[in-house]
Amino acid sequence: MSHRPLLKGAASMAVLFLALSANAYAAEKAPVVHPKLWPIAKSPIGLDPAMEKRITDMLAQMSIEEKVGQVIQPEWKSIKPEEVTQYHIGSIENGGGAVPGGNKHSTVKDWVDLIEPYYQASVAPGQKVTIPLIWASDAVHGHNNVYGATLFPHNIGLGAAHDPDLLRRIGEATAAEVRSTGMDWSFAPTIAVARDDRWGRTYESYSEDPKIVSQYAAAMVSGIEGAGPTFLDDHHVISTAKHFLGDGSTDGGRDQGESSVSEADLARLHGAAYVDAVNAGTQSVMASYNSWHGVKMHANKDLMTGVLKGRMGFDGFIMGDWNAHGQIPGCTNSDCATAFNAGLDIFNAPQDWKALHGNLVREVKDGSISMARLDDAVRRILRVKFRAGVFDQPSPANRPDTFKPIGTTEHRAIAREAVAKSLVLLKNDGVLPLKAGATVLIAGDGADNIAMQSGGWTLSWQGADNTNADFPGATSIYEGLKSQIEAGGGQALYSPDGTAPQKPDVAIVVFGETPYAEFMGDQSDVALHHDNSESLDLIKKLKAQGVPVVAVMLSGRPLYVNPQINAANAFVAAWLPGSEGEGIADVLTGKSDFTGRLSFSWPKRPDQTPLNVGDKNYDPQFAYGYGLSYAAPAETPQLPEVADTTKYGEKNVYFSKGMAWNGYKITLADSDQHRMEYVGTQTTIYGTAALTVSPQADGAIKGVWNGKAGAALEVGADKPSDIAREANGAMMIALTLRVNAAPSGEVRLGVGSASVPVTGWLKTATGYAVLAVPLSCFKTQDLAATPTVARIETAGTLDLSISDIRLTETKAGAACPAE
Repeated sequence: MSHRPLLKGAASMAVLFLALSANAYAAEKAPVVHPKLWPIAKSPIGLDPAMEKRITDMLAQMSIEEKVGQVIQPEWKSIKPEEVTQYHIGSIENGGGAVPGGNKHSTVKDWVDLIEPYYQASVAPGQKVTIPLIWASDAVHGHNNVYGATLFPHNIGLGAAHDPDLLRRIGEATAAEVRSTGMDWSFAPTIAVARDDRWGRTYESYSEDPKIVSQYAAAMVSGIEGAGPTFLDDHHVISTAKHFLGDGSTDGGRDQGESSVSEADLARLHGAAYVDAVNAGTQSVMASYNSWHGVKMHANKDLMTGVLKGRMGFDGFIMGDWNAHGQIPGCTNSDCATAFNAGLDIFNAPQDWKALHGNLVREVKDGSISMARLDDAVRRILRVKFRAGVFDQPSPANRPDTFKPIGTTEHRAIAREAVAKSLVLLKNDGVLPLKAGATVLIAGDGADNIAMQSGGWTLSWQGADNTNADFPGATSIYEGLKSQIEAGGGQALYSPDGTAPQKPDVAIVVFGETPYAEFMGDQSDVALHHDNSESLDLIKKLKAQGVPVVAVMLSGRPLYVNPQINAANAFVAAWLPGSEGEGIADVLTGKSDFTGRLSFSWPKRPDQTPLNVGDKNYDPQFAYGYGLSYAAPAETPQLPEVADTTKYGEKNVYFSKGMAWNGYKITLADSDQHRMEYVGTQTTIYGTAALTVSPQADGAIKGVWNGKAGAALEVGADKPSDIAREANGAMMIALTLRVNAAPSGEVRLGVGSASVPVTGWLKTATGYAVLAVPLSCFKTQDLAATPTVARIETAGTLDLSISDIRLTETKAGAACPAE
């Protein structure tokens, strides 16, 4: 029994309470795990006795503080190089959009210049034990955080290619570009098996079928890390199989949500790929945000330690996800012994790393964390560092592969091949391939839009703030088509809205989803939420002019688009192809045939999800494995269309362009409990008549409060909204509005029953401006079930014009308005 010093004071009692409540949570909630149900794995690397002895000798010389530094990973923006030395930090990451100097056009040299001082700080003279730092980045579809890098198709497209060797080559090319910037470690591959396409990370999954995911896990790990004599040599980097476990199994496809699948299905569907990743030698596994039967994965000792490290024999380290440990009941971002005791080896602590360091040191000293557990974690980290050669290599700026060109011709050729192989032809009445010498109109908002074809996790977390100028060396779909059409003696006309100076022989309409990442992509259905009606109208307009249409859809998931498929002469699922748009031209012009086959089942209704091959009563629109080709043509019959009155728009947009979107409504309410829905014409709340809402010519709505009673303008849906994940992700509720007459009394902005004062802001705002408040300011409301997502209320007079209401990413300096 370990000796624990007596805790003194309220702060100590609070710490004890947190520790006890976290441990009780894990103990009471954890479902029984049966390791013998799980497959066995074996890493090909094996333990090196000489290496293990060297690690034992190093551990004997290290203080608790030095050991704790190895198990914490800050984001570089929150730590100075000298603090790496002071706190003995073992690794650093750059999160999505965390670019040198805030400049997303940073060069390879800029990245190396950023990394080098941190590395030098880790090997500063005067330390008993010198342990070089390693640097990690989310290189999930190429080295996607770096300007000018090759961007490969997102995983969903690669799944349709059914080509493991292609995946290995993509891994090799990505590793080479990561090495060029002086980094050691990639947070890839994602080996989730997405089983509900409402999930915003579906595009990060290769397939709904664990067989494909398992094959690709092995191939990508081998490509990133190397294999045999090339394992973690100068041309490769550490890989990370993620997210363990069941991230693609959550109920309703909710990001970071709850998984209620059986243990047998968790093992069979979601655990299978980890066997292949371990068998291929992956050195890192990232734990998942999600829960399984009520227990957060970061707290699940039976799965992390019992299954992954025990049954599967994984001898690398388990990495945490961004502040995920802080979601465990009883834990905070700066204090969570529960996760560490469950088997987490490295905390992903982007901002609160310093307080976490102090708390972990205290918890080791008071026995909350055993020295054996700490030593095991540090041993695993040192083992991987030795295997990666970081003790023998020079600093990042002096390594042989650093500063090598990225976005090379060779790497882009692999990406272009991947694009061509990923395309799935769902319909073709003979309009494809394009005929040589034809006049081709290329239209739609995705036609000349490299950001849209690249998707999320591209130069920033969401990838939504990019333009073509941000992609040197890349080729848009239009540019690729234009080059090949003209080379074949034809003419390419470009017009986003489909207008043209002459009648074309054929039109290509490129449309689909706009970029998103993680929970920002969660949906309540599998409908197209961007330009759904606009794309259909454009296809129909061209068809009415006698122009055959090829529809090319960019998306991160299969979607119900039967009206568009019916209206077009040919339909191509292009997924999110990345930087090499010419790969699409290679297939549309007939240079290559279609070889892509669906790795996800395609829905026939917006509500047809989950939908997976092998389901009872499996009835998709296009089955898993479907795909047409020039060599094997087939007729696609007229598809059934579902009557749906919901206006689909951008995800997390509630009101824009004069209308409510995605099932949300504008409602007028007053203090006498009256409620009226705004339906696009002037509406006055009956009874008190305290609020009138009317449309404006510019698409905004005008709200006039007369001060006779308290009244509110609300935005909500028929069912309570779950925006808890968005709040955890630091999203903000943002209203674009203009104050026509300043308020005479207090005005509050609310979400559900919680509200904050915004009177001062309204009194100083000029013209149309954005009022944005973090969702975390409304924490007294249960944001997992809020009746409204926005509410403006006052008992005084007020005249506002509102043009847009949506959730947006957080901004620097965002804070809650003071009461």
